[in-house]
Amino acid sequence: MAGRLGNPKRLGDDYLSLHGRVIEELRQAILSGRLKPGERLVEGRLADELGVSRNPVREAIRVLESEGLVEVTARRGASVVTMTDEEARETIEVRALLEGQNARLAARRREESIIKRIAAVLKQGNEAVAARRYNLLSDLNQQFHHELAEAGRNRVLADLLKRLRERTAMLFSPTDPVRQARTWDEHAAILRAIIAGDERAAATLATEHVMRAGADFLSSLHVPDEEASLEQVSAKYGLPSPSSRSGQAAQKPARRGPAPAATRRRKAEG
Repeated sequence: MAGRLGNPKRLGDDYLSLHGRVIEELRQAILSGRLKPGERLVEGRLADELGVSRNPVREAIRVLESEGLVEVTARRGASVVTMTDEEARETIEVRALLEGQNARLAARRREESIIKRIAAVLKQGNEAVAARRYNLLSDLNQQFHHELAEAGRNRVLADLLKRLRERTAMLFSPTDPVRQARTWDEHAAILRAIIAGDERAAATLATEHVMRAGADFLSSLHVPDEEASLEQVSAKYGLPSPSSRSGQAAQKPARRGPAPAATRRRKAEG
């Protein structure tokens, strides 16, 4: 049976921007997993469920195709995009690289207002995990990474991350409660490094966060042993080993700025 959008309110009953609402509703249905990879998007059924004509649904499908969330073929029509193992691996590598650099910049900028917003989202995520309200975590995860991208204060990088995040959100939306809790623990560690201004730690933790989420996704598809280590999965799919990165980071202390004047005076007097 085809997935349902799960929205009890018919968008045709709302006078707000109908075109944008239909796009956003379908986008969130895909990102949250309510519409599964490979599932066909039948214009008539979607239009009936949303209470709209076929035109806004057709236009929404075109927009989501341009974002990489939907694929349209002559044989099957529109369907939620699927990724091959190779495409998933390449995506993980690129997103890990970009998220790491963004976290490095965020630790360098340390803008208080943005850090407060990230902390607020982190609090909501932790509360949702504690309350087992797992249906909230997909949107909160998107918010966390959106605010994190803003913290890097690099508009080009933020735009690249936004597009990549929208295209690949289904790779990074774990449904297992243990993995979801771990995701928010990793978010907290990234934020602590940013607040401390530790660029190297922030970059390493953000990179490993993406690598681990990607490896979890690949292992859920192809590795029968659920306890397989991240290193085993990384090796299987040709991804760099996060443990080797951690080891390198641990051996090289974070670069620090000049010592405060008072400290220099005490050393001189000693």
